[in-house]
Amino acid sequence: MTSLSGGQDTIARRPLRIGVIGSASADPEIWATAHAVGRALGRAEALVVCGGGGGVMAAAAEGACREGGEVLGILPGNDPADAADGVSIPVATGLGEARNYLVVRAAEAVIAVAGGWGTVNEAAHCMKIDRPLVGVRDALGDRFEIERFDDPAAAVARALELATERRTGPRPRHVAR
Repeated sequence: MTSLSGGQDTIARRPLRIGVIGSASADPEIWATAHAVGRALGRAEALVVCGGGGGVMAAAAEGACREGGEVLGILPGNDPADAADGVSIPVATGLGEARNYLVVRAAEAVIAVAGGWGTVNEAAHCMKIDRPLVGVRDALGDRFEIERFDDPAAAVARALELATERRTGPRPRHVAR
């Protein structure tokens, strides 16, 4: 990339992209957990990637927003106005639940909070594409052998560590077929 002033190369600082997946509705305890996850990600200057809707997604988005963080909401519908209030970058896909794959694919690591069938779907995508996944008060069950935390800050720290390792580790070499 060439700068307009002087022709020197400039590289944009790209924040770590951490996905937050979870229930579309949240009781007060789960809301507080997801909000704390969002706040910790906002303080870490990570880009929060989520489905952009209610429940866990809205709580994480609000938490990140309160700390000055950015939130990419990958929405199932066609209207960006449907995004939760804390979503700063709404992307209306019109893909319905198929957008779950995009949430996981856009993230460098993922944190699951509580969850239902959509969260199970996203977690399965994580396993399939080898995306790091950690849980904090998640409801994924024994099928997913992941690191689990009771403390949102510990889950965020681990997700950031895994994303950093993924970014700075050896890059896979492309194999021609």
